[in-house]
Amino acid sequence: MRVVAQRVKESAVTVNGVVTREMPFGKHKGCLIVDLPGNCLNWFAREGFPPGEIGRLLALMQEMDHNGLRSLPNPLRKNSGKASA
Repeated sequence: MRVVAQRVKESAVTVNGVVTREMPFGKHKGCLIVDLPGNCLNWFAREGFPPGEIGRLLALMQEMDHNGLRSLPNPLRKNSGKASA
C-alpha cells in the first residue's frame, strides 16, 4: 500500500509541474509548460524530448494534448499562483 501511495504522490507532483515549470530555453522560453502550443510539443515528440525532469514534463503535456486532455491540469493552475500566458 505504501508503494501505491508513493506513486500517487509522485504523479501529483509531476502533473503539478506542468502548471508551475517554465520552458527554460528556445522560442517559448519563460512560457509555462501547460501553455506551450501543440505544434511545439509535437516537435519534441518527433525529434526527442530533452533529458531529465523538463523532458518528462514536456512528454506528459504532449500526451495530454494529443489525447484531448489539455484542460486536465486547469484546476491545478488556479492553485499555482501563476497566470497563463
